[in-house]
Amino acid sequence: MPKRKDKLTSEIGWSTPDRITVRGLDLPTEILGEMNLGDLAFLLTAHRKPTPEESKVFNAIVITLVEHGITPSAMVARLTYMGAPESLQAAVAAGLSGLGTVFVGSMEGAARLLYEALPAEKLGTGADLDRIAKEVVADYAARKQILPGLGHPLHKPVDPRTPRLFEIAAENGLSGEYVALMQAIQREAEAARGKPLPINATGAIGAICCQFGFPWQIVRGFGVMARSIGLVGHILEERSDPIAFELWQRTEEEILRNNGPQAS
Repeated sequence: MPKRKDKLTSEIGWSTPDRITVRGLDLPTEILGEMNLGDLAFLLTAHRKPTPEESKVFNAIVITLVEHGITPSAMVARLTYMGAPESLQAAVAAGLSGLGTVFVGSMEGAARLLYEALPAEKLGTGADLDRIAKEVVADYAARKQILPGLGHPLHKPVDPRTPRLFEIAAENGLSGEYVALMQAIQREAEAARGKPLPINATGAIGAICCQFGFPWQIVRGFGVMARSIGLVGHILEERSDPIAFELWQRTEEEILRNNGPQAS
C-alpha cells in the first residue's frame, strides 16, 4: 500500500475564478491559439513544451494512429452507437477497449521490448545491436511469442507509414539506437523465419517513443488519445451513412446460411 499523503496535490492543472493553469501555463493566453493538440498532449505527458523538432515528430506519431479504416475498434464503436445512439461517449469507449496487444497497443509492447533489450543507461556505450537483435529474436522464438511491432496482415513487404515516420524522426534529430535496434530485430527475424516481417507503424512508433524517453507504460496512451478522434469520425459517418445494421444483419444471415438447418 502506498503511504498516505498528508496533502493531495497535482501539477497538471488547476482553476481559480479568473484563471485556468495547465502545467504551469495560462490556458487562455499561453496555450489557446499558441499550441496545437499534439503539442498540448506532449506538454501533459513530457511535462514541458516540445521543441519545434519534437513537435513535428510527436504530431506525426499521433496523426498516424488516428485512422486506419473499418478496423475492429471502428466496427465496435459503430455497432455500439447503433444500439445506444444517445451515448456517443459509450461508443467511443467501446472502440477504445479493443486497443491492446494486437491492435494499436502493440506499440507499448515494442517499446518495452526495446527498453529491456537496451536499457537507457547503456545508450552511447557502443552496444552491439546486431548481437542484441539475435538474442531478442531467439528468446521470443524459444517462448513461441510474437515479436511486437513486426508484421502486418495487409501492409507487406513494407508498411508505408514506417519509412516516413523514420524519415521524419531522422530529419528532426530523433533517430538513434532504439530505431536502429528495431531495424536490426526486423532483419534478424526475417532471416530466421524466411518471410517478410515489416516493421509496422506501431513498431516504428514504439521505437521513436523510446528515442523520446517516454516510459513504455504510457506509450499505449498515445494510441488511445489519437484513435478517439478517429472513432468520433466513424460515428459521425455512421449517423449520415450507416453500415452497422448491415454488418449485424449480414453476419446473422451468413451464420444462419452456413450453420442453420439448411446447411446440412
